[in-house]
Amino acid sequence: MNTLLWVLVGVLVYSLVAKALQIRGYLPDAVRLQGPIATIHTRRGRALLTRLARPKRFWRAYSNVGVGVALVIMAGMFFLLLFQAVTILRNPPAPSAVNQPQNFLVVPGVNDFLPLAVAPEIVFGLLLGLVVHEGGHGLLCRVEDIDIESMGVVFLALIPVGAFVEPDEESQREADRGGRTRMFAAGVTNNFVLTAVAFALLFGPVVGAVGVAPGVAVDGAYEGSPADVAGIENGDRITSVAGTAVGTEADMDDALLAAENRTVSVELNGERTVRVERSLVVVGSVAGNPANVSVESGSDPIRVTAVNGTPVNTREEFRAATVDSEFARIETTAGDAVVPVGAYVTRVASNGPLANATAPTNASLIVTEIDGKRVTSSDSLSRVLDQYDEGARVPVRAYVDGEFRTYDVRLGENPRDGRGFLGVDIFPGTSGLLVTDFGVRSYPAGTYLELLGGDAGDGTASPFSGLTDSPLSLVYVALVLPLASVVLGIPNFPGFTPAVTNFYVVQGPLAPLGDGVFILANTLFWAAWVNLQLGLFNCIPGYPLDGGRILRMGAEAVVSRLPVGDPARVVRTITTGIGLTMLASLVLMIFGPQLLS
Repeated sequence: MNTLLWVLVGVLVYSLVAKALQIRGYLPDAVRLQGPIATIHTRRGRALLTRLARPKRFWRAYSNVGVGVALVIMAGMFFLLLFQAVTILRNPPAPSAVNQPQNFLVVPGVNDFLPLAVAPEIVFGLLLGLVVHEGGHGLLCRVEDIDIESMGVVFLALIPVGAFVEPDEESQREADRGGRTRMFAAGVTNNFVLTAVAFALLFGPVVGAVGVAPGVAVDGAYEGSPADVAGIENGDRITSVAGTAVGTEADMDDALLAAENRTVSVELNGERTVRVERSLVVVGSVAGNPANVSVESGSDPIRVTAVNGTPVNTREEFRAATVDSEFARIETTAGDAVVPVGAYVTRVASNGPLANATAPTNASLIVTEIDGKRVTSSDSLSRVLDQYDEGARVPVRAYVDGEFRTYDVRLGENPRDGRGFLGVDIFPGTSGLLVTDFGVRSYPAGTYLELLGGDAGDGTASPFSGLTDSPLSLVYVALVLPLASVVLGIPNFPGFTPAVTNFYVVQGPLAPLGDGVFILANTLFWAAWVNLQLGLFNCIPGYPLDGGRILRMGAEAVVSRLPVGDPARVVRTITTGIGLTMLASLVLMIFGPQLLS
Protein backbone atom coordinates (compact mmCIF):
# COMPACT_ATOMS: atom_id res chain seq x y z
CA MET A 1 0.00 0.00 0.00
CA ASN A 2 1.33 3.44 -0.88
CA THR A 3 1.37 6.43 1.43
CA LEU A 4 -1.73 8.06 -0.08
CA LEU A 5 -3.79 4.88 0.43
CA TRP A 6 -2.73 4.70 4.09
CA VAL A 7 -3.81 8.32 4.51
CA LEU A 8 -7.23 7.59 2.98
CA VAL A 9 -7.70 4.57 5.27
CA GLY A 10 -6.76 6.68 8.29
CA VAL A 11 -9.22 9.41 7.29
CA LEU A 12 -12.01 6.82 6.94
CA VAL A 13 -11.31 5.30 10.37
CA TYR A 14 -11.19 8.78 11.93
CA SER A 15 -14.55 9.69 10.33
CA LEU A 16 -16.26 6.57 11.70
CA VAL A 17 -14.86 7.03 15.21
CA ALA A 18 -15.72 10.77 15.31
CA LYS A 19 -19.29 10.10 14.12
CA ALA A 20 -19.75 7.41 16.76
CA LEU A 21 -18.58 9.83 19.48
CA GLN A 22 -20.99 12.49 18.21
CA ILE A 23 -23.96 10.09 18.19
CA ARG A 24 -23.22 9.09 21.79
CA GLY A 25 -23.03 12.74 22.87
CA TYR A 26 -19.35 12.82 23.77
CA LEU A 27 -18.54 15.80 21.53
CA PRO A 28 -19.45 19.35 22.65
CA ASP A 29 -21.98 21.39 20.67
CA ALA A 30 -19.19 23.64 19.39
CA VAL A 31 -17.83 20.74 17.32
CA ARG A 32 -19.68 19.93 14.09
CA LEU A 33 -18.88 17.06 11.73
CA GLN A 34 -19.26 16.57 8.01
CA GLY A 35 -17.53 13.31 7.16
CA PRO A 36 -13.80 13.73 7.87
CA ILE A 37 -14.26 17.51 8.19
CA ALA A 38 -14.69 18.90 11.72
CA THR A 39 -15.35 22.54 12.54
CA ILE A 40 -14.95 24.11 15.98
CA HIS A 41 -17.15 27.17 16.51
CA THR A 42 -16.73 30.02 19.02
CA ARG A 43 -18.06 33.52 19.58
CA ARG A 44 -14.94 34.73 21.37
CA GLY A 45 -12.80 37.35 19.68
CA ARG A 46 -15.63 39.42 18.20
CA ALA A 47 -15.02 42.31 20.60
CA LEU A 48 -11.34 42.42 19.64
CA LEU A 49 -12.22 42.58 15.95
CA THR A 50 -14.63 45.43 16.64
CA ARG A 51 -11.88 47.43 18.34
CA LEU A 52 -9.37 46.73 15.55
CA ALA A 53 -11.90 47.85 12.92
CA ARG A 54 -12.22 51.44 14.24
CA PRO A 55 -10.00 53.11 11.59
CA LYS A 56 -12.61 52.20 8.96
CA ARG A 57 -11.36 54.57 6.28
CA PHE A 58 -7.91 52.98 6.40
CA TRP A 59 -9.23 49.44 6.23
CA ARG A 60 -11.54 50.27 3.31
CA ALA A 61 -8.67 51.81 1.36
CA TYR A 62 -6.49 48.80 2.18
CA SER A 63 -9.19 46.40 1.03
CA ASN A 64 -9.92 48.34 -2.15
CA VAL A 65 -6.31 47.77 -3.19
CA GLY A 66 -6.76 44.12 -2.30
CA VAL A 67 -9.88 43.88 -4.47
CA GLY A 68 -7.92 45.21 -7.46
CA VAL A 69 -5.08 42.73 -6.88
CA ALA A 70 -7.55 39.87 -6.41
CA LEU A 71 -9.38 40.66 -9.66
CA VAL A 72 -6.14 40.62 -11.65
CA ILE A 73 -5.05 37.31 -10.08
CA MET A 74 -8.54 35.82 -10.56
CA ALA A 75 -8.33 36.53 -14.29
CA GLY A 76 -4.82 35.09 -14.42
CA MET A 77 -5.84 31.93 -12.54
CA PHE A 78 -8.85 31.44 -14.84
CA PHE A 79 -6.78 31.58 -18.03
CA LEU A 80 -3.88 29.60 -16.51
CA LEU A 81 -6.08 26.71 -15.35
CA LEU A 82 -8.05 26.71 -18.59
CA PHE A 83 -4.85 26.69 -20.65
CA GLN A 84 -3.41 23.83 -18.57
CA ALA A 85 -6.60 21.79 -18.94
CA VAL A 86 -6.71 22.25 -22.72
CA THR A 87 -3.01 21.38 -22.98
CA ILE A 88 -3.52 18.17 -20.99
CA LEU A 89 -6.49 17.18 -23.15
CA ARG A 90 -4.59 17.80 -26.39
CA ASN A 91 -1.27 16.32 -25.32
CA PRO A 92 -1.51 14.37 -22.03
CA PRO A 93 1.85 14.44 -20.24
CA ALA A 94 3.40 11.24 -19.01
CA PRO A 95 2.85 10.62 -15.29
CA SER A 96 5.75 11.99 -13.26
CA ALA A 97 6.53 12.98 -9.69
CA VAL A 98 5.25 16.50 -10.32
CA ASN A 99 1.77 15.50 -11.48
CA GLN A 100 1.09 12.71 -8.97
CA PRO A 101 -2.19 13.47 -7.13
CA GLN A 102 -0.61 13.35 -3.66
CA ASN A 103 1.86 16.05 -4.69
CA PHE A 104 -0.95 18.60 -4.98
CA LEU A 105 -1.44 18.30 -1.20
CA VAL A 106 0.57 20.53 1.12
CA VAL A 107 1.15 17.62 3.50
CA PRO A 108 4.78 16.85 4.47
CA GLY A 109 5.63 13.19 4.04
CA VAL A 110 2.70 12.62 1.66
CA ASN A 111 3.86 15.20 -0.87
CA ASP A 112 7.14 13.87 -2.32
CA PHE A 113 8.60 17.38 -2.44
CA LEU A 114 7.78 18.30 1.18
CA PRO A 115 9.88 16.21 3.59
CA LEU A 116 8.84 15.52 7.16
CA ALA A 117 11.91 17.42 8.37
CA VAL A 118 10.14 20.72 7.62
CA ALA A 119 6.68 19.66 8.84
CA PRO A 120 6.73 22.03 11.87
CA GLU A 121 7.53 25.05 9.68
CA ILE A 122 4.89 24.12 7.09
CA VAL A 123 2.20 23.55 9.72
CA PHE A 124 3.10 26.85 11.39
CA GLY A 125 2.93 28.65 8.04
CA LEU A 126 -0.44 27.05 7.31
CA LEU A 127 -1.88 27.99 10.70
CA LEU A 128 -0.53 31.53 10.38
CA GLY A 129 -2.02 31.81 6.90
CA LEU A 130 -5.41 30.59 8.05
CA VAL A 131 -5.47 32.99 10.99
CA VAL A 132 -4.61 36.08 8.93
CA HIS A 133 -6.93 35.00 6.10
CA GLU A 134 -10.02 34.50 8.22
CA GLY A 135 -9.00 37.35 10.49
CA GLY A 136 -9.16 39.60 7.42
CA HIS A 137 -12.69 38.46 6.70
CA GLY A 138 -13.71 39.04 10.31
CA LEU A 139 -12.08 42.46 10.49
CA LEU A 140 -13.80 43.69 7.32
CA CYS A 141 -17.12 42.30 8.58
CA ARG A 142 -16.90 44.73 11.47
CA VAL A 143 -15.63 47.55 9.23
CA GLU A 144 -18.74 47.10 7.04
CA ASP A 145 -21.01 46.64 10.10
CA ILE A 146 -21.68 42.98 9.31
CA ASP A 147 -22.40 40.96 12.43
CA ILE A 148 -20.37 37.77 13.07
CA GLU A 149 -22.32 34.64 13.98
CA SER A 150 -19.24 32.58 14.94
CA MET A 151 -15.57 31.96 14.16
CA GLY A 152 -13.51 28.82 14.25
CA VAL A 153 -11.06 26.33 12.82
CA VAL A 154 -11.55 23.58 10.22
CA PHE A 155 -9.87 20.19 10.65
CA LEU A 156 -9.39 17.40 8.11
CA ALA A 157 -9.17 14.49 10.52
CA LEU A 158 -6.62 15.83 13.04
CA ILE A 159 -4.90 18.24 10.63
CA PRO A 160 -5.90 21.94 10.70
CA VAL A 161 -6.69 22.82 7.10
CA GLY A 162 -8.73 25.98 7.40
CA ALA A 163 -10.38 28.61 9.50
CA PHE A 164 -13.61 30.47 9.04
CA VAL A 165 -15.61 33.51 9.99
CA GLU A 166 -19.35 32.96 9.76
CA PRO A 167 -21.11 36.27 9.07
CA ASP A 168 -24.70 36.76 10.11
CA GLU A 169 -26.71 36.10 6.93
CA GLU A 170 -29.27 38.85 7.44
CA SER A 171 -26.63 41.42 8.35
CA GLN A 172 -24.58 40.41 5.31
CA ARG A 173 -27.55 40.85 2.96
CA GLU A 174 -28.11 44.37 4.31
CA ALA A 175 -24.49 45.40 3.57
CA ASP A 176 -23.82 47.10 0.24
CA ARG A 177 -22.18 45.15 -2.60
CA GLY A 178 -18.87 47.01 -2.31
CA GLY A 179 -18.61 46.24 1.39
CA ARG A 180 -19.20 42.52 0.81
CA THR A 181 -16.63 42.48 -2.00
CA ARG A 182 -14.01 44.08 0.26
CA MET A 183 -14.84 41.57 2.97
CA PHE A 184 -14.37 38.61 0.61
CA ALA A 185 -11.07 40.01 -0.74
CA ALA A 186 -9.60 40.77 2.68
CA GLY A 187 -8.44 37.20 3.32
CA VAL A 188 -6.30 36.82 0.20
CA THR A 189 -5.04 40.38 0.65
CA ASN A 190 -3.71 39.48 4.08
CA ASN A 191 -2.09 36.31 2.70
CA PHE A 192 -0.27 38.30 0.02
CA VAL A 193 0.86 40.97 2.50
CA LEU A 194 2.16 38.31 4.88
CA THR A 195 3.99 36.69 1.96
CA ALA A 196 5.63 40.00 1.05
CA VAL A 197 6.73 40.67 4.64
CA ALA A 198 8.12 37.15 5.13
CA PHE A 199 10.05 37.24 1.85
CA ALA A 200 11.40 40.71 2.59
CA LEU A 201 12.78 39.52 5.93
CA LEU A 202 14.12 36.30 4.40
CA PHE A 203 15.86 37.90 1.40
CA GLY A 204 17.17 40.75 3.52
CA PRO A 205 18.63 40.38 7.02
CA VAL A 206 18.13 36.62 7.49
CA VAL A 207 19.78 35.26 4.33
CA GLY A 208 22.35 38.05 4.65
CA ALA A 209 23.39 36.48 7.96
CA VAL A 210 24.11 33.11 6.33
CA GLY A 211 27.38 32.30 4.58
CA VAL A 212 28.82 29.20 2.95
CA ALA A 213 31.11 27.19 5.20
CA PRO A 214 34.60 26.43 3.81
CA GLY A 215 35.05 23.19 1.90
CA VAL A 216 33.10 21.07 -0.55
CA ALA A 217 29.61 20.15 0.66
CA VAL A 218 28.84 16.45 0.21
CA ASP A 219 25.34 15.43 -0.84
CA GLY A 220 26.34 11.78 -0.64
CA ALA A 221 28.74 9.15 -1.98
CA TYR A 222 28.09 6.73 -4.82
CA GLU A 223 27.43 3.24 -3.54
CA GLY A 224 30.59 1.16 -3.57
CA SER A 225 32.84 4.10 -4.48
CA PRO A 226 36.12 4.73 -2.62
CA ALA A 227 34.53 7.65 -0.73
CA ASP A 228 31.62 5.44 0.32
CA VAL A 229 33.99 2.74 1.56
CA ALA A 230 35.95 5.37 3.53
CA GLY A 231 32.77 6.51 5.31
CA ILE A 232 32.28 9.91 3.66
CA GLU A 233 28.53 10.63 3.67
CA ASN A 234 25.79 13.19 3.26
CA GLY A 235 26.33 16.24 5.46
CA ASP A 236 30.13 16.09 5.45
CA ARG A 237 32.34 18.92 4.19
CA ILE A 238 35.64 18.08 2.51
CA THR A 239 38.07 20.78 3.64
CA SER A 240 41.34 19.38 2.32
CA VAL A 241 42.62 16.61 0.03
CA ALA A 242 46.17 15.26 0.31
CA GLY A 243 47.11 18.26 2.46
CA THR A 244 45.71 20.82 -0.01
CA ALA A 245 42.87 23.03 1.22
CA VAL A 246 39.83 22.90 -1.07
CA GLY A 247 36.97 25.39 -1.27
CA THR A 248 35.19 24.37 -4.45
CA GLU A 249 34.55 21.21 -6.42
CA ALA A 250 37.14 22.37 -8.97
CA ASP A 251 39.72 22.71 -6.17
CA MET A 252 38.95 19.18 -5.00
CA ASP A 253 39.18 17.84 -8.55
CA ASP A 254 42.55 19.52 -9.09
CA ALA A 255 43.88 18.20 -5.77
CA LEU A 256 42.85 14.64 -6.62
CA LEU A 257 44.42 14.84 -10.07
CA ALA A 258 47.65 16.22 -8.58
CA ALA A 259 47.89 13.56 -5.86
CA GLU A 260 50.51 11.00 -6.86
CA ASN A 261 49.68 8.29 -4.35
CA ARG A 262 46.71 6.00 -4.78
CA THR A 263 45.74 6.52 -1.14
CA VAL A 264 44.95 10.10 -0.17
CA SER A 265 44.12 11.71 3.16
CA VAL A 266 40.86 13.67 3.20
CA GLU A 267 39.98 16.14 5.95
CA LEU A 268 36.28 16.34 6.82
CA ASN A 269 34.59 19.34 8.47
CA GLY A 270 38.00 20.68 9.47
CA GLU A 271 38.01 18.14 12.30
CA ARG A 272 38.78 14.54 11.32
CA THR A 273 40.79 12.87 8.60
CA VAL A 274 40.00 9.70 6.68
CA ARG A 275 42.16 7.81 4.21
CA VAL A 276 40.64 7.02 0.82
CA GLU A 277 42.13 4.25 -1.31
CA ARG A 278 41.26 5.27 -4.82
CA SER A 279 40.07 2.94 -7.57
CA LEU A 280 38.20 3.66 -10.79
CA VAL A 281 34.48 2.99 -10.54
CA VAL A 282 31.77 3.52 -13.17
CA VAL A 283 28.95 5.31 -11.30
CA GLY A 284 26.84 6.43 -14.26
CA SER A 285 26.27 5.71 -17.95
CA VAL A 286 24.35 7.05 -20.91
CA ALA A 287 22.22 4.74 -23.00
CA GLY A 288 24.00 3.60 -26.15
CA ASN A 289 27.53 4.29 -24.88
CA PRO A 290 30.20 2.58 -27.00
CA ALA A 291 31.34 0.34 -24.11
CA ASN A 292 27.78 -1.02 -23.79
CA VAL A 293 28.00 -0.65 -20.00
CA SER A 294 24.85 0.04 -17.99
CA VAL A 295 24.91 1.17 -14.36
CA GLU A 296 21.83 0.11 -12.42
CA SER A 297 20.81 1.10 -8.91
CA GLY A 298 21.52 -1.57 -6.31
CA SER A 299 23.88 -3.58 -8.50
CA ASP A 300 27.52 -4.30 -7.66
CA PRO A 301 29.86 -1.43 -8.60
CA ILE A 302 31.55 -1.74 -12.00
CA ARG A 303 35.29 -1.23 -11.67
CA VAL A 304 37.73 -0.21 -14.39
CA THR A 305 40.82 -2.36 -13.91
CA ALA A 306 43.05 -1.60 -16.92
CA VAL A 307 43.39 0.42 -20.12
CA ASN A 308 45.24 -1.18 -23.05
CA GLY A 309 46.56 -3.78 -20.63
CA THR A 310 47.95 -1.21 -18.20
CA PRO A 311 46.44 -1.35 -14.67
CA VAL A 312 44.82 1.97 -13.66
CA ASN A 313 43.52 3.14 -10.29
CA THR A 314 43.12 6.91 -10.67
CA ARG A 315 41.68 9.28 -13.26
CA GLU A 316 45.15 10.68 -13.91
CA GLU A 317 46.42 7.19 -14.68
CA PHE A 318 43.39 6.66 -16.94
CA ARG A 319 44.11 9.95 -18.76
CA ALA A 320 47.80 9.08 -19.20
CA ALA A 321 46.86 5.69 -20.65
CA THR A 322 44.49 7.21 -23.23
CA VAL A 323 46.04 10.57 -24.09
CA ASP A 324 48.13 9.22 -26.97
CA SER A 325 45.44 7.08 -28.59
CA GLU A 326 41.90 7.97 -29.61
CA PHE A 327 40.87 4.32 -29.22
CA ALA A 328 41.50 2.25 -26.12
CA ARG A 329 40.64 -1.17 -24.75
CA ILE A 330 38.92 -0.59 -21.42
CA GLU A 331 38.83 -3.59 -19.10
CA THR A 332 36.07 -3.59 -16.48
CA THR A 333 34.49 -6.08 -14.12
CA ALA A 334 31.50 -6.02 -16.52
CA GLY A 335 33.62 -6.98 -19.55
CA ASP A 336 36.12 -5.46 -21.98
CA ALA A 337 35.45 -3.09 -24.88
CA VAL A 338 37.43 -1.08 -27.42
CA VAL A 339 35.99 2.44 -27.51
CA PRO A 340 36.81 5.91 -28.84
CA VAL A 341 37.93 7.93 -25.82
CA GLY A 342 36.64 11.49 -25.48
CA ALA A 343 33.80 13.73 -24.29
CA TYR A 344 30.37 12.25 -25.08
CA VAL A 345 27.96 14.77 -26.63
CA THR A 346 24.33 13.92 -25.94
CA ARG A 347 22.83 16.87 -27.86
CA VAL A 348 24.01 19.40 -30.42
CA ALA A 349 22.03 22.65 -30.24
CA SER A 350 20.40 23.29 -33.62
CA ASN A 351 21.70 26.88 -33.84
CA GLY A 352 24.90 26.36 -31.87
CA PRO A 353 28.49 26.76 -33.10
CA LEU A 354 29.05 23.04 -33.69
CA ALA A 355 25.78 22.68 -35.61
CA ASN A 356 26.67 25.73 -37.70
CA ALA A 357 29.83 23.86 -38.69
CA THR A 358 27.57 21.15 -40.25
CA ALA A 359 27.83 18.68 -37.35
CA PRO A 360 24.70 16.48 -37.16
CA THR A 361 22.13 17.35 -34.50
CA ASN A 362 20.42 13.95 -34.51
CA ALA A 363 23.39 11.73 -33.68
CA SER A 364 25.68 11.23 -30.68
CA LEU A 365 29.26 12.46 -30.99
CA ILE A 366 32.44 11.85 -29.06
CA VAL A 367 34.79 14.85 -29.18
CA THR A 368 38.40 13.66 -29.07
CA GLU A 369 40.44 16.73 -30.02
CA ILE A 370 40.14 20.53 -30.24
CA ASP A 371 42.75 22.55 -32.09
CA GLY A 372 45.27 19.72 -31.73
CA LYS A 373 44.68 19.41 -27.97
CA ARG A 374 43.62 15.93 -26.83
CA VAL A 375 40.21 15.63 -25.16
CA THR A 376 39.70 12.51 -23.05
CA SER A 377 36.72 13.52 -20.87
CA SER A 378 34.09 16.16 -20.22
CA ASP A 379 36.45 17.86 -17.76
CA SER A 380 39.30 18.07 -20.26
CA LEU A 381 36.88 19.45 -22.87
CA SER A 382 35.96 22.27 -20.48
CA ARG A 383 39.62 22.98 -19.72
CA VAL A 384 40.46 23.22 -23.42
CA LEU A 385 37.51 25.49 -24.23
CA ASP A 386 38.45 27.79 -21.34
CA GLN A 387 41.61 28.65 -23.27
CA TYR A 388 39.62 30.30 -26.07
CA ASP A 389 37.45 33.39 -26.34
CA GLU A 390 34.21 33.87 -28.19
CA GLY A 391 34.70 34.01 -31.96
CA ALA A 392 37.86 31.92 -32.08
CA ARG A 393 37.98 29.45 -34.97
CA VAL A 394 39.18 25.97 -34.00
CA PRO A 395 39.13 22.53 -35.65
CA VAL A 396 37.04 20.06 -33.62
CA ARG A 397 37.65 16.36 -34.20
CA ALA A 398 34.84 13.98 -33.27
CA TYR A 399 33.82 10.35 -33.70
CA VAL A 400 30.45 10.30 -35.48
CA ASP A 401 28.54 7.33 -36.86
CA GLY A 402 31.57 5.03 -36.87
CA GLU A 403 34.12 7.45 -38.31
CA PHE A 404 36.23 10.46 -37.35
CA ARG A 405 35.26 13.86 -38.75
CA THR A 406 36.78 17.31 -38.30
CA TYR A 407 34.64 20.46 -38.12
CA ASP A 408 35.82 24.05 -38.51
CA VAL A 409 33.99 25.72 -35.62
CA ARG A 410 33.62 29.39 -34.76
CA LEU A 411 33.14 29.30 -30.99
CA GLY A 412 30.24 31.08 -29.37
CA GLU A 413 30.15 32.78 -25.97
CA ASN A 414 29.62 30.68 -22.87
CA PRO A 415 26.76 32.41 -21.00
CA ARG A 416 28.36 31.52 -17.67
CA ASP A 417 31.86 32.94 -18.06
CA GLY A 418 32.16 34.40 -21.56
CA ARG A 419 34.75 31.82 -22.67
CA GLY A 420 34.59 29.53 -25.73
CA PHE A 421 31.34 27.67 -26.30
CA LEU A 422 30.46 24.71 -28.58
CA GLY A 423 26.71 24.70 -28.06
CA VAL A 424 26.41 21.08 -26.91
CA ASP A 425 25.21 19.04 -23.95
CA ILE A 426 27.96 16.81 -22.52
CA PHE A 427 27.53 13.65 -20.46
CA PRO A 428 29.97 13.89 -17.54
CA GLY A 429 32.93 11.52 -17.67
CA THR A 430 34.51 9.65 -20.56
CA SER A 431 32.84 8.17 -23.65
CA GLY A 432 29.40 8.05 -22.05
CA LEU A 433 30.68 6.59 -18.77
CA LEU A 434 30.90 8.57 -15.53
CA VAL A 435 34.17 7.21 -14.14
CA THR A 436 35.49 8.38 -10.78
CA ASP A 437 38.35 7.46 -8.50
CA PHE A 438 36.72 9.18 -5.52
CA GLY A 439 32.93 9.14 -5.81
CA VAL A 440 31.17 11.98 -3.97
CA ARG A 441 28.17 13.98 -5.12
CA SER A 442 28.56 17.63 -4.22
CA TYR A 443 25.76 19.71 -2.71
CA PRO A 444 25.28 23.16 -4.34
CA ALA A 445 25.22 25.06 -1.04
CA GLY A 446 26.44 28.32 -2.57
CA THR A 447 23.96 28.08 -5.44
CA TYR A 448 21.01 27.78 -3.06
CA LEU A 449 22.20 30.73 -1.01
CA GLU A 450 22.62 32.83 -4.14
CA LEU A 451 19.13 31.85 -5.38
CA LEU A 452 17.77 33.20 -2.09
CA GLY A 453 19.52 36.52 -2.60
CA GLY A 454 22.64 35.73 -0.57
CA ASP A 455 26.32 35.53 -1.45
CA ALA A 456 27.69 32.21 -2.77
CA GLY A 457 31.11 33.34 -1.57
CA ASP A 458 33.26 31.07 -3.77
CA GLY A 459 33.75 33.51 -6.66
CA THR A 460 32.66 30.98 -9.30
CA ALA A 461 30.22 31.87 -12.07
CA SER A 462 26.65 31.02 -11.16
CA PRO A 463 24.73 28.72 -13.53
CA PHE A 464 21.66 30.86 -12.79
CA SER A 465 23.19 34.28 -13.33
CA GLY A 466 20.51 36.92 -13.78
CA LEU A 467 17.73 34.76 -12.37
CA THR A 468 17.57 36.69 -9.09
CA ASP A 469 18.08 40.26 -10.29
CA SER A 470 14.69 41.54 -9.10
CA PRO A 471 12.40 40.97 -6.08
CA LEU A 472 9.79 39.26 -8.28
CA SER A 473 12.36 36.85 -9.71
CA LEU A 474 13.55 36.07 -6.17
CA VAL A 475 9.97 35.21 -5.21
CA TYR A 476 9.62 32.97 -8.28
CA VAL A 477 12.86 31.15 -7.45
CA ALA A 478 11.81 30.67 -3.82
CA LEU A 479 8.52 29.16 -4.99
CA VAL A 480 10.20 26.60 -7.27
CA LEU A 481 13.11 25.66 -4.96
CA PRO A 482 11.14 22.75 -3.41
CA LEU A 483 10.74 21.53 -7.04
CA ALA A 484 14.29 22.46 -8.07
CA SER A 485 15.09 19.01 -9.48
CA VAL A 486 12.31 19.48 -12.03
CA VAL A 487 12.56 23.22 -12.74
CA LEU A 488 16.26 24.09 -12.23
CA GLY A 489 17.99 20.74 -12.61
CA ILE A 490 19.51 20.74 -9.12
CA PRO A 491 18.41 18.79 -6.00
CA ASN A 492 15.20 19.97 -4.31
CA PHE A 493 15.73 22.54 -1.54
CA PRO A 494 13.33 22.18 1.41
CA GLY A 495 15.11 24.80 3.48
CA PHE A 496 18.01 24.88 5.93
CA THR A 497 17.26 21.47 7.40
CA PRO A 498 19.59 19.79 9.95
CA ALA A 499 21.00 17.65 7.12
CA VAL A 500 22.52 20.71 5.40
CA THR A 501 23.23 23.28 8.13
CA ASN A 502 26.81 21.97 8.36
CA PHE A 503 27.34 23.55 4.93
CA TYR A 504 26.61 27.07 6.22
CA VAL A 505 27.81 29.50 8.88
CA VAL A 506 25.98 32.28 10.67
CA GLN A 507 27.62 35.69 10.52
CA GLY A 508 27.02 39.39 11.04
CA PRO A 509 24.64 41.01 13.56
CA LEU A 510 22.49 37.87 13.84
CA ALA A 511 25.46 35.63 14.70
CA PRO A 512 24.50 35.47 18.43
CA LEU A 513 21.34 33.58 17.39
CA GLY A 514 23.48 30.68 16.13
CA ASP A 515 21.38 27.90 14.61
CA GLY A 516 18.30 29.93 15.47
CA VAL A 517 18.93 31.80 12.21
CA PHE A 518 18.30 28.59 10.27
CA ILE A 519 15.04 28.03 12.18
CA LEU A 520 14.02 31.62 11.44
CA ALA A 521 14.94 31.23 7.76
CA ASN A 522 12.93 28.00 7.44
CA THR A 523 9.93 29.55 9.19
CA LEU A 524 9.95 32.62 6.93
CA PHE A 525 10.55 30.54 3.79
CA TRP A 526 7.65 28.17 4.39
CA ALA A 527 5.31 30.82 5.83
CA ALA A 528 5.76 32.85 2.63
CA TRP A 529 5.50 29.76 0.41
CA VAL A 530 2.32 28.45 2.05
CA ASN A 531 0.62 31.87 2.26
CA LEU A 532 1.24 32.60 -1.40
CA GLN A 533 -0.25 29.22 -2.29
CA LEU A 534 -3.27 29.94 -0.08
CA GLY A 535 -3.79 33.34 -1.64
CA LEU A 536 -3.50 32.09 -5.22
CA PHE A 537 -5.76 29.09 -4.61
CA ASN A 538 -8.46 31.22 -3.01
CA CYS A 539 -8.38 33.56 -6.02
CA ILE A 540 -9.65 30.79 -8.31
CA PRO A 541 -13.04 32.13 -9.50
CA GLY A 542 -15.18 29.26 -8.28
CA TYR A 543 -17.55 28.85 -5.32
CA PRO A 544 -17.02 28.45 -2.36
CA LEU A 545 -13.58 30.07 -2.70
CA ASP A 546 -13.17 33.81 -2.19
CA GLY A 547 -12.58 34.22 -5.90
CA GLY A 548 -15.99 32.70 -6.60
CA ARG A 549 -17.68 35.03 -4.14
CA ILE A 550 -15.95 38.09 -5.59
CA LEU A 551 -16.96 36.89 -9.06
CA ARG A 552 -20.58 36.78 -7.91
CA MET A 553 -20.40 40.33 -6.58
CA GLY A 554 -18.86 41.54 -9.82
CA ALA A 555 -21.40 39.70 -11.96
CA GLU A 556 -24.25 41.20 -9.92
CA ALA A 557 -22.80 44.68 -10.36
CA VAL A 558 -22.54 44.28 -14.15
CA VAL A 559 -25.84 42.44 -14.74
CA SER A 560 -27.78 44.97 -12.62
CA ARG A 561 -26.96 47.58 -15.25
CA LEU A 562 -28.15 45.43 -18.17
CA PRO A 563 -31.72 45.27 -19.53
CA VAL A 564 -32.38 41.62 -18.59
CA GLY A 565 -35.60 40.17 -17.27
CA ASP A 566 -34.19 37.80 -14.65
CA PRO A 567 -30.81 39.19 -13.45
CA ALA A 568 -30.49 36.60 -10.65
CA ARG A 569 -30.67 33.78 -13.19
CA VAL A 570 -28.06 35.42 -15.44
CA VAL A 571 -25.69 35.87 -12.49
CA ARG A 572 -26.22 32.27 -11.44
CA THR A 573 -25.50 31.07 -14.98
CA ILE A 574 -22.27 33.08 -15.18
CA THR A 575 -20.92 32.05 -11.80
CA THR A 576 -21.96 28.38 -12.13
CA GLY A 577 -20.46 28.11 -15.62
CA ILE A 578 -17.13 29.62 -14.61
CA GLY A 579 -17.04 27.64 -11.38
CA LEU A 580 -17.66 24.31 -13.13
CA THR A 581 -14.99 25.18 -15.71
CA MET A 582 -12.49 25.79 -12.92
CA LEU A 583 -13.47 22.57 -11.15
CA ALA A 584 -13.06 20.55 -14.33
CA SER A 585 -9.69 22.21 -14.99
CA LEU A 586 -8.44 21.35 -11.50
CA VAL A 587 -9.60 17.74 -11.83
CA LEU A 588 -7.80 17.46 -15.17
CA MET A 589 -4.60 18.95 -13.72
CA ILE A 590 -4.62 16.53 -10.79
CA PHE A 591 -5.85 13.32 -12.38
CA GLY A 592 -5.54 13.94 -16.12
CA PRO A 593 -1.93 12.70 -16.57
CA GLN A 594 -2.81 9.38 -14.91
CA LEU A 595 -6.16 8.90 -16.67
CA LEU A 596 -5.32 10.11 -20.19
CA SER A 597 -1.70 9.03 -20.77
